[in-house]
Amino acid sequence: MFFSCHMPQTIVYGLGAISKVCEEVMKFLGQNILLVTDTNLSSLASVYVKEPLEQKGYKVFIYGELKREPTLFDVETGVKFFLEKKCSIIVAFGGGGVIDTAKAIAVKVTNPAHFREYPEAIKNPKIPLIAIPTTAGTGSEATAIMVITDEENNIKLNPKSPIIIPEVAIIDPQLMVSMPPHITAFTGIDALTHAIEAYVSRRANPVTDCLALHAIQLIGENLRIAFADGENLEAREAMAIASLLAGIAFSNASVCMVHAMARPLGVYFNIPHGLSNALLLPAVMEFSIMAKPDKFAAIARAMGCIPTGRSIMEEARLSIKAVLELYNDIQIPTAKELGINKEKLERVVEKMAEDALASGGVDLNPRKAKIAEVIKLYYQIYDFGANYS
Repeated sequence: MFFSCHMPQTIVYGLGAISKVCEEVMKFLGQNILLVTDTNLSSLASVYVKEPLEQKGYKVFIYGELKREPTLFDVETGVKFFLEKKCSIIVAFGGGGVIDTAKAIAVKVTNPAHFREYPEAIKNPKIPLIAIPTTAGTGSEATAIMVITDEENNIKLNPKSPIIIPEVAIIDPQLMVSMPPHITAFTGIDALTHAIEAYVSRRANPVTDCLALHAIQLIGENLRIAFADGENLEAREAMAIASLLAGIAFSNASVCMVHAMARPLGVYFNIPHGLSNALLLPAVMEFSIMAKPDKFAAIARAMGCIPTGRSIMEEARLSIKAVLELYNDIQIPTAKELGINKEKLERVVEKMAEDALASGGVDLNPRKAKIAEVIKLYYQIYDFGANYS
């Protein structure tokens, strides 16, 4: 077996890691810095990044009007701002959407093709990028992927290239303490989905298996605690590490059918990415189990299920039960509670299934699906797990 494993050149991790931002910026040439953040984090970004850098003589320009999952418009606006201010380094401070926006800006400045031509058009090194996550879920600080919404065509673009990976990831669990419970839940399930899909992917390898399985264990042990007590630093640290490990794992092994189906669901029904994953994960797991029961049994054990001498398929199905029990404890809403309209789904489900199949993720799933099976799985978001035992 031949495989490679890509990740940031430098990972700075631990309580107080944010204090290293100046030290890391100084490794790159240039005095003008673009600080990418969102409207809710601008003040924190100023305190932790802008002010320390300005004290060192840097000029810092904030691009902080992001309010939603990133779009092509956000990227184009950011590129113009970067060039106008003659920046040479980018620092991203925020969740996955912020970091993906920063990645896209960093790549597009040096690879000025249309975004739809990526990844083939990504040939030149990007602008140096330092990623500072404030959520524990996307793992975007360590991935070779960026997800940007093409609003004109109602699709999410997700080009992949090692060039996209941030040069530096600074992960400070203290920055995640202020995450409200529902964001903790959604981002935590996003990380869990990354880890599970990386573990069962057709591109999985021994390195990604180790990373993914440990991430699953950390999430199973700590997500409930972080949800219930956001100031529990041990749980926040564990979730930050889990998100990072899952991010490296799926960036190299790839995600599968859950993500392929979640992107259209998020676009058509305006659902946050982590929650789209959550709605689909249990049903896709059940569909996939028979292809790799040994791996799903290992997922169940990592999530705390104790083997009881059952068959391998019975143990594998405990992984679904463990996920559903976690959902119940951290209050993941159902499709009905989210108001996902069944009539609208009927109108768009075939196009959603086509988009999911076109993404390539379905082909990496342990059990491949045809369009009729993908459509059936979309309908299962309404009642899957209602009678599961």
